[in-house]
Amino acid sequence: MGPGNRPLDLEWLEDFLALAETGNFSRAAEARAIAQPAFSRHIRALEDWVGVELFDRSAHPAALTAAGKRFLPLLQATLAQLESARTRAREAHEIAASTLRFAATHVLSLTFFPRWLAGLESRLDMGPIQTMSDSSQACEDLMLQRRVQFVLCHGHPGVPGRLDEAQYPMQRISDDVLQPVSAPDPADPQRPLHAMGQPAAVPVLAYSEASGLGRIMRSRMRSVFSDTPDAATPALPGGVAVVFTAHHAVLLKTMAQEGRGVAWLPQSLIADGLRSGALVVAGGPEWNVPVEIRLYRQRAEMAAVAEGLWELSAKRPS
Repeated sequence: MGPGNRPLDLEWLEDFLALAETGNFSRAAEARAIAQPAFSRHIRALEDWVGVELFDRSAHPAALTAAGKRFLPLLQATLAQLESARTRAREAHEIAASTLRFAATHVLSLTFFPRWLAGLESRLDMGPIQTMSDSSQACEDLMLQRRVQFVLCHGHPGVPGRLDEAQYPMQRISDDVLQPVSAPDPADPQRPLHAMGQPAAVPVLAYSEASGLGRIMRSRMRSVFSDTPDAATPALPGGVAVVFTAHHAVLLKTMAQEGRGVAWLPQSLIADGLRSGALVVAGGPEWNVPVEIRLYRQRAEMAAVAEGLWELSAKRPS
């Protein structure tokens, strides 16, 4: 049986995209929620169906062959067309209104999303809504796998993420600021227990690799979060010591309130803590990192209600 006559499993195509994105079999298998041996068999089966090797397995990370590079954009276009065709078919058969599917980072799902959504609901009949709250990396995975229509996350113009690199449509719908905060000093509640620029090493509560805020912080504050100081950020006499790492901003807030160190947290999350005195600003304005609150959408045509939400959100003041 020649390659053209072999059955094709659409799951193989999704597996191909995952491996092309990561270049790593184990990470791609994890993202696809299947065992690595089965994932590897799927990739080999797809190559058998195409009739050529699509990946150079001798490269680290695994790289697309010339055939794979040619196959990738055509496959992406085909899957986008299939998604659009499915949406049109469902609407043509008057299927019940499609559920709006959002992925939102943990902190925005708690602080920004409910208020923003309420403002839109008064102007658009949305129907059912499904929201998944996770790390920035997991939200990007959900979008890349076309399991959600929208991703709500923080972003920075100088720090592109995977959705920016893949050219997903994006709107800046609001602004936020990452601000260094600490528990108050018991001897003087107006002063921070830990502060940037103090003579001793500053204990820092950092974001993990899975966090989009962590990606922004490591890029914009190299003198704090990397071994390559940057003239754009202030000098630290005593240096820093990362004492705790997590991708939940809410968890870092709790640790900061417990006096464990300095955490850069969104103002939308710490406003109440600053007013109550549970948190104190731990550095001057030069330590603040402005960020955007962004909404990404699928590139393919979506259901009418999703397209309506996208159009309406573009008209809201930033």
